[in-house]
Amino acid sequence: MKVVGIDPGLSATGYGIVERTGSRITPLGWGVIRSGSGALTDRLEKIFDRISQVLAEYCPDIVAVEDIFTGRNLRSGLRLGHARGASILAAAKGGYPLIEYPAATVKLAVVGRGRASKKQVEYMVGKLLNIEDERVAEDAADALAVALCCIIREKVLR
Repeated sequence: MKVVGIDPGLSATGYGIVERTGSRITPLGWGVIRSGSGALTDRLEKIFDRISQVLAEYCPDIVAVEDIFTGRNLRSGLRLGHARGASILAAAKGGYPLIEYPAATVKLAVVGRGRASKKQVEYMVGKLLNIEDERVAEDAADALAVALCCIIREKVLR
């Protein structure tokens, strides 16, 4: 099972690709899409295009996207929703099945605590994927965590 995980953000959208073969989980790649500071439409197009390229390159069995949590900042939530929409559209246009997970579900699956810190998530992603020695940007680590969550939950549900 191959999963592309996406941590959407307007300034930085993380993506991570993980594959499970039997009981072995392997990271295949990860990165961060920086959309710059131009017009909103240009930034969304950049996110859509790059996610589309990643999906075409890795041909995942499923795409997992982190759901948004707005907290008190509605404007941030709306901007995040735009980036999330561009990512979801890329998956839909490519014909890939999509699943969404709230951040607390991702943290619970990867760390064991739904209120884990970003540092704890990064640490566990490194441990679980055996990439502790590699520099993984925070947004990419979050995306890898989303992909891991999908694999962990899918395995439990079977």
